[in-house]
Amino acid sequence: MMIGLGAALGSIGRYLITIRLKKVSGWPLATLLINLSGAFALGLLFGLNLLPDVYKILGIGFFGGYTTFSTFNVELLALHHSQARRLELFYGLTSYLGGLLLVTLGFWSSKMF
Repeated sequence: MMIGLGAALGSIGRYLITIRLKKVSGWPLATLLINLSGAFALGLLFGLNLLPDVYKILGIGFFGGYTTFSTFNVELLALHHSQARRLELFYGLTSYLGGLLLVTLGFWSSKMF
């Protein structure tokens, strides 16, 4: 039940950020920032060695609802179909490589606490 509550709160946070950023950007900036910040936060949480129940609520629940791999793929496919090849490549590489980099930075940042 607590994981579901965390997921609901994370989804609401994602929604609020998305509607705010879609007003200022014509490309998928919101999803990119959400997924990259979520990757950093998940790395940080994992590295903190939280109690399993706390990690489940925050990591699996909140950040599972906050981040969105499905929206990323839909947006990437839309860029592909619109022939925006450079933006598609930039978005894909930034999301995948940036996510890997930020989860690692989050993990190593946790070691400072």
